[in-house]
Amino acid sequence: MKALHFINIILFSLLSSTAFSQNTLIPAPVQYQSNNEIFMFDSKVKIDLRSNNPELIQIAKLFTSSISSNNINFEFKKVENPNPQEKSLLIDLNKVANTEIGDEGYELEVRENQIKLLANKPAGIFYGIQTLKQMLPAEMESKKDNAVPFAMLMGCKIKDYPRFGWRGLMLDVSRHFFTIAEVKSYIELMSIYKFNVLHWHLTDDEGWRIEIKSMPKLSEIGGFRVKRHGRFGEDRTAPKEGEKATEGGFYTQEEIKDLVKFASERSIKVIPEIDVPGHSMALLAAYPELSTKKEPKYVNPGAKFAEWFGNGQFKMLIENTINPSDEKVYQALDKIFTEVAQIFPAQYIHVGGDEAYHGYWEQDPGCQAYMKKNNLKNTHELQSYFMKRVEKIISSKGKKMIGWDEILEGGLAEGAAVMSWRGMKGGIEAAKQKHEVVMSPTTYGYIDFTQGDPSIENKIYASLSLKTAYEFEPIPEGVEPKYILGGQANLWTELVPTIRHAFYMTYPRAFATAESVWSPKESKNWESFVNRTENHFRRFDVMEQSISKAIFDPIIKVSKQGEVHKVELRSDIPNTEIYYTIDNTFPDKFSTKYTTPIELPAGDYTLKTINIRNG
Repeated sequence: MKALHFINIILFSLLSSTAFSQNTLIPAPVQYQSNNEIFMFDSKVKIDLRSNNPELIQIAKLFTSSISSNNINFEFKKVENPNPQEKSLLIDLNKVANTEIGDEGYELEVRENQIKLLANKPAGIFYGIQTLKQMLPAEMESKKDNAVPFAMLMGCKIKDYPRFGWRGLMLDVSRHFFTIAEVKSYIELMSIYKFNVLHWHLTDDEGWRIEIKSMPKLSEIGGFRVKRHGRFGEDRTAPKEGEKATEGGFYTQEEIKDLVKFASERSIKVIPEIDVPGHSMALLAAYPELSTKKEPKYVNPGAKFAEWFGNGQFKMLIENTINPSDEKVYQALDKIFTEVAQIFPAQYIHVGGDEAYHGYWEQDPGCQAYMKKNNLKNTHELQSYFMKRVEKIISSKGKKMIGWDEILEGGLAEGAAVMSWRGMKGGIEAAKQKHEVVMSPTTYGYIDFTQGDPSIENKIYASLSLKTAYEFEPIPEGVEPKYILGGQANLWTELVPTIRHAFYMTYPRAFATAESVWSPKESKNWESFVNRTENHFRRFDVMEQSISKAIFDPIIKVSKQGEVHKVELRSDIPNTEIYYTIDNTFPDKFSTKYTTPIELPAGDYTLKTINIRNG
């Protein structure tokens, strides 16, 4: 009797948690309708594959392997005469395409004895599987032996498809090097949330991470720097004479091909970035003759080598731009992009183009003569000339060029796409010139920015809360939507030394980006999103994956009126009460509840706060 009661408790608990998870999908689907049926997901479920499409078979096997630790051994078979009493997951491609859902959409229906998943293309099946995985209890993704062996799914009918074709995350592996296995783990997680582009920032001043066989010194020299600790900046010193460069690494072409295949199996395209003409110190460390001064260079170990004056104005203290007046530069770039194009099957190659310092060009007689010869009025036109030649190199490889919004300056190359990072302005300008645009503004998409209370977060240039990230709208007013490919969040890694911290900085803000580029604009709802995000905190805990919970931090504003300091407290999340202490004790729900701005008395103490949500 006690054992039966215990089993009933487990069943009720699983049913309750699963029922709750039905409505916690991220990103939110286009349509969701529940019914009163219940599907028991356990080892008796047969995978009913109605297609011999090899991509479909791979997707189904990926799904079953992800929950195989639950002692659920699936049987793959085509059920010719289905028994209504036998449970099955039916997966098939539409014989006649459903034009409403497109290439990446799907329809998912959960009934008492059958889950039916239909799509036009394998990508749609993959995204439907990700939805199904989110509907299962978080414990089913646990790698531990005590993972639950079954789950109850509440009946529903879902129709879903993405709003945009470009749903991206950028990972910078130059500032800190991550192994292939670590990058794969980043790809694996982003695929669950229906991202389909990994923008891979492979080169910068701090490291060159891709093997180029025709220019081996790029990775052999450019891939390594001297070891330093602490924050990037003035406290990091330049290499000392004779000091060996031992920190870093690079990816061989075979490793990259394997990673590209891994990503493709998860419906993700990998877009490589080779950042030129600026951010090229690692390139110049390998081949200093490609600079104007032709002086020996080193891979920057995170030391200060620029003066920033605000409003985007800066001065480089060491040359980190390649020489646009030297034909050997274009020959080198042709070699580089020939090999890059062969490794990466994606349509686009990202060329950077941002923050290129023109001071060395202005001082160089060769650049000045080159400008005069080619009727270029200033160095902005020189950079435009350079980017247009790079675009021709890339298009000759059968690829399309995309770059940061600085490539607009001096005139945009025909056929080039723009990634707008300095707000939305560059993207608007490019779209009005009828160029394709990916919106990736610092305002909403720079996930290296501080996300919580700056007193406990790793402080950087600016802050970006989850709520602000959720306000991202990729299509500005007055812009033709057909020119907006989609949107992206970017993780720069100056302050991200490990992959676990990369996950901490990426999530949950990537949830906000995912919903902004997948879900219908009119369906976005902050309170619903917060509730769903809380549920996914649990999933990350079960996966033992790092995620920021800074959303629970109180938001503190201090002001001074005369000699009196006042503090205002608020929270971005609904149903939250804030309690505080000013007597150096730790607050709880029995402390003073915040209702109006606090006037702080003089004294030696620390203001401490706590948020309590739904008890």
